[in-house]
Amino acid sequence: MCGFTGFLSKDMQARDMAEILGRMSAPLTHRGPDGHGVWMDAPAGIGLAHRRLAVIDLSEHAKQPMESSCGRYVLAYNGEIYNFRTLRADLESSGAVFAGTGDTEVLLFAVSKWGLKKALAKCNGMFALALWDKKERVLSFARDRMGKKPLYYGRAGNDLVFASELSALCAHPGFTREIDRSALALFLRYSYVPAPFSIYAGVYKLMPGTVLEVSFDDIDKRTGVDALNRRADPFWSARGIAEKGVQMPFDGSMEEAEQALHDLLYDAVGSRMISDVPLGALLSGGIDSSTVVSMMQAQSPRPIKTFTIGFSNPTMNEANHAAAVARHLGTDHTELYVTTENLLDVVPDMPKIYDEPFADSSQVPTFLVSRLARENVTVALTGDGGDELFCGYRRYFRGAKIWKANRSIPRPVRICAAGALKALSWSPEGRLAAHAQDIMAESIVDTYVKRISAVNAPERLLIAGRESVPGYVRDALDASLPDPVSCMMFADMINYLTDDLLAKVDRAAMAVSLELRNPILDHRVVELAWRLPLWMKTDGKTGKIILKKVLDRYVPREITDRPKKGFGAPTFDWLAGPLRGWAESLLSEDALAAEGLFAPGRIRALWSDLLVKKRKNHHILWNVLMFRAWNEHQADRAARG
Repeated sequence: MCGFTGFLSKDMQARDMAEILGRMSAPLTHRGPDGHGVWMDAPAGIGLAHRRLAVIDLSEHAKQPMESSCGRYVLAYNGEIYNFRTLRADLESSGAVFAGTGDTEVLLFAVSKWGLKKALAKCNGMFALALWDKKERVLSFARDRMGKKPLYYGRAGNDLVFASELSALCAHPGFTREIDRSALALFLRYSYVPAPFSIYAGVYKLMPGTVLEVSFDDIDKRTGVDALNRRADPFWSARGIAEKGVQMPFDGSMEEAEQALHDLLYDAVGSRMISDVPLGALLSGGIDSSTVVSMMQAQSPRPIKTFTIGFSNPTMNEANHAAAVARHLGTDHTELYVTTENLLDVVPDMPKIYDEPFADSSQVPTFLVSRLARENVTVALTGDGGDELFCGYRRYFRGAKIWKANRSIPRPVRICAAGALKALSWSPEGRLAAHAQDIMAESIVDTYVKRISAVNAPERLLIAGRESVPGYVRDALDASLPDPVSCMMFADMINYLTDDLLAKVDRAAMAVSLELRNPILDHRVVELAWRLPLWMKTDGKTGKIILKKVLDRYVPREITDRPKKGFGAPTFDWLAGPLRGWAESLLSEDALAAEGLFAPGRIRALWSDLLVKKRKNHHILWNVLMFRAWNEHQADRAARG
């Protein structure tokens, strides 16, 4: 899977470049424990460092950074190209001669022959990369279509710095750890920082499906990072795919659509089973992971290794369902039941694992199941993406119902009703205030944002900082989609899926050097999913209709047909009980005042209300606590140098 970092600098000596590259790559060791490589050209001011997790071609032929055989390009790359063997055969027919058997070399040959954007358009995979063109003196960044692999870039003094994780940027001596207060407001709302923003001022995430070219002139002229962000050029557009899908829908029967989906998913799963190291799957027993595991087992001559975390709390536990699926399919199944103490033990580690503040409480069990899998395998497949592509969330139905009701009420009436509810509400985060926001929604996107927000008035909790508008909001507002459910699914795909779910599994798995692959998010499956009419996905009450039909081929419906359970943690019980001391220290008035970001009085009032169980503010406080713990960890790292 790997991780990489580097910089483009105007004035730096070779000795300094080597030292700084070593410092920047050290925090990425968990992403690549199997090897370390550095490449630099001091006169050109470019330095690349790579940490390798060996998965395909375990030899030195796959070592990175890698130079192209033509001598023009140097590549640092994180990810997998699943169709690399097909691309290799195509390139060999044109005379290419390969030294190794891995996908990095194939990608370099493809770039040399077709150019970067055309090469990426031919690739089926997950990736983030930095490509140096010696001839043109241009550095190119690229990120896969769905944003499975991360890539940050920003300024450190006069240098342009980039990395798979923010921790590497922080190791550059010129990097300034300035908290972006607007991004902090976004974090409080969403429990993560939505792209293209990052928690640090002047640092951006490269948007999925885009290429960004940076020339040495940009360094010379000190082109702003915000200007670079606007320059990113798509090689694949999620919005374009969604709009084209609804404009040119699949015109066959349900049976034909089911067969088409089955065949694409089967191929996507098979291509992700290519590995030179042990491979398995994470199995929750739900529709998505059960479908992936079923297709894996159908293509494997031996039992697939599957892994599940179980909980003593029956409201969270799905291990028994996963075990039933595993028994039916005949997998080599491992389950680990964890106690509340097991979960609590890893909470303090979350700020170390997540390079950016992150507060989706399912990060805790996700880390535990990743750690369990890594004890046996190096690569695992997952079922991420099924809910967003096949209408699996209840909030779609609730949001559509609310939006439909709002549109039938004249605006003056809504204004009066919302004002009355706000006047009666105990705070901007109270239930009545939330209803007022629903009433005043001007678009289905407004309704969607309310559905996924942990905090509806984040600026009130901060001393300063005005909430920015994430890029996904503009895309969702501008997209030509025919119904509110499709609009919310699209917003989820380009926002929640990428910046929450995929970021969560990437950091949790990479913390233990485990590579996760997501066959449902194969771009061909995504494109077909958007062509399928909504009635093939949902009846207005439940979702994933067509995906369930595909799974029926492998697992009887009585094993998988059950209400969906969450994978989150019982944060209210934790904060009011065993984590009370930890939370109290982070939320003390002195600590909040010293940090200078949060309004101490308002945070303390929320904490007091929770302790007397007057109001369940745990979702708000958990976000504050995750940021506070993360920020303290960063301060400790900076103090240690």
